[in-house]
This record gives sequence, structure tokens and C-alpha cells, in this order.
Amino acid sequence: MSAPGKPLDIFVVAGEESGDVLGGALLAALKVQAPQGVTFRGIGGTRMAGQGLKSLFPMDDLTAIGFGAVLSKLRTILKRLKETVEAICAAPPDVLVLIDAPDFTHRVAAKVRKRRPDIPIVKYVSPTVWAWRSGRAKAMRPYTDRLLALLPFEPEVHERLGGPVTDYVGHPLLEHLEDLRPSAEEVVRRASDPPLVLALPGSRRAELERLGAIFGEALGRVAVERPIEVVLPTLPRLVPKVLAMVASWPVPVRIVTDAGEKHAVFRQARAALAASGTVTLELGLAGVPTVAAYKLSEWEAKIAPHVLHLTTVILANLVIGENVVPEFLQKDCTPEKLSAALLETLAEGPARTRQLEGFAKLDTIMGADDAPPSQRAAAVVLEAAAARRH
Repeated sequence: MSAPGKPLDIFVVAGEESGDVLGGALLAALKVQAPQGVTFRGIGGTRMAGQGLKSLFPMDDLTAIGFGAVLSKLRTILKRLKETVEAICAAPPDVLVLIDAPDFTHRVAAKVRKRRPDIPIVKYVSPTVWAWRSGRAKAMRPYTDRLLALLPFEPEVHERLGGPVTDYVGHPLLEHLEDLRPSAEEVVRRASDPPLVLALPGSRRAELERLGAIFGEALGRVAVERPIEVVLPTLPRLVPKVLAMVASWPVPVRIVTDAGEKHAVFRQARAALAASGTVTLELGLAGVPTVAAYKLSEWEAKIAPHVLHLTTVILANLVIGENVVPEFLQKDCTPEKLSAALLETLAEGPARTRQLEGFAKLDTIMGADDAPPSQRAAAVVLEAAAARRH
């Protein structure tokens, strides 16, 4: 442990791209807020490296998506787990920060707590205990001193479930609100014809396969009723799959991959057809009324009602506390139902107004006018480190 007055020694672990994004912003905020300076060790990607962290090993070693991928990388992951715990315990930091990647980071936390109970442990991003496997909240408590939550309802959930002390610090989307809010000129485009409609069928292969044809037919049905301009933002690596998917769609589609272009079409869109996910919250913050849809595989659909404890799966609805975004799941996810709802959402009327009124509450609910999430997160990390030093 660093002596008082010396730079804080912070060990940070991120195991995937989203965690590296959070970590990069957190490290930048820590450098500003730590009065005695700070040094970083741990595991991260390019954004964390840009803030001065030299990764113990490539972050990609921890990234495995899907059961088969986990099995194929299991030996590497177990080796990296041992190396990470040894590095922490051999030279104990002032505070250990573990970002998302729960399968890996929770194991790190449990092993470190057993060997070095004096090291404060901060976990950044709550697992979705409010949706399923609620027992994880109580299980985290022995090895988590502070939990940093992205969603405003999560502290209450952890308190109810017997989880660790939880601080709401805010969703990273709040750091980029200016990218999502339209200018006066873009407000005019939103109201102009033909309306710009966002198609967002997801970023996973299974999502594109299950939703692609349904979304295409639904948009085709809308285009018969009124002309629309369809734009599909996606990731560069998905372009070949997306091009193959939209080739059979009955409407022309403009594909955008650049982050700046994506933000521009979010600011100009009148409505969106989107797969359930974080994007529904992003659309809500951008003020874009949305029709949300999702389809699980048959076996997942059979299990879901027994493990999920939600009145909605739409993140925007969960944060707002009202089901303002219409959702069409499984058997309800049909071109007929999606097109009817999208036509209603495009038109001026109660359905559109209800969503816009709900979205208008998001800034207050999420604390958009407070300090940026990375700064709030950094303050908690420094509190945890200070509690250990004194």
C-alpha cells in the first residue's frame, strides 16, 4: 500500500471493449481528482492504455462470447485469472477496481478478498440482478466494498436483495448527450418528409438472423403506406452480414458505420425500429420514439418466463418506470404488428406523445445535470482508497 502523500496505486481490471471504454474515462477522471497523483496497473485495452495503464496481458485473452468460445479459451482464462490475482496480492494496491466482465472479475474479487482482505475492492457495473439470478447481489457482498451502478434504480435493488453498498454514478451515455441532441436544423429534419427511420436489428449474429427478415418486411409495409428513408447504423465488422441481410429488403437502406454519422442520424430520425438493448435508452435520450422487438431461440423462450422477473425488457421503460416504448416479443414480433406500431409512432398522436413525454423525464431521473459519470465514479474510488489509508 502507498504511504500517505505518495501517488495512489490503483489496480484496474477490464475484460471487454465496453469495460475499456468505462475504464478509460475513469482513469482520466482519477488523474484529475487524485490530489497526490495516481499510478495505474492492471488489464485493459487501448483506451485505458491511452491513460497510462500498461496491461499485464492483452485484454482480448479474457474476451469469449458464447459457450464454445469460453471452452476453447478456458485454459488461457484460468491462467490469466491466476496471474491477475498473483500480481494484485504480491504488490497490494491502494484500491482494486474491477470493471464489468462478471465471470472473470467476480472470481478475481473473491480470491483477492480471501488472501488480502485489507485491499478495498470497487466493482464498476452491477450485474443484472434486477432481471435474473437475484442471488448474485447477496453473493457479491463479502468481496465488494463499493458497487458503482449505471442505472438509477440499482442501489435500491441491491439494498433490498442484501447486496453491497451501491452508488449510482450514471450511465456513460450521459457523457455524450450533446451528440444525441438535435440542433434547430435537425429538429426541422425530424419533422420533414420523408421521415428518417432508424433500423437497429442488433449487433449479434443471432439477432440479425432472427430479426433481419422481420424488420425488412415491417419497413416494407410501412413504405407502402408512406415514403420513408431507412438508415441502418452498424459496426464496420458487421457490414458484410448486414449487406447480405438487407439485400432482400423491399426498401432501400443506407448503412452508416462512422460514429459521427451514427450520432447525426440519431439527431435527425423521426422514429426507430430497434432490437431490445441499451440502444433503447440511447434512443430515449435522443428523443426518438421507438418500436422495440426481440426474439429468443425456442429453448431460451421456454426458460425465460421462469428466470426473468420483469414487467418489460426494454431498458428505456425500466429507467423511466413506465412502459412507454411498445415492445413486441417472440410471437408478437411479426411484420404486421411492428409495421402497425411504427406507423402509429411516426404519426402525430397519443402513442408518439406518450413516448416523448416519457423521454423528457430521463434527464431528471438519470441526473444528467450532475457531474459526468466518470467523475462520480472516480470520487467513489478515491473514497474507498482513502478509507483504507486511514
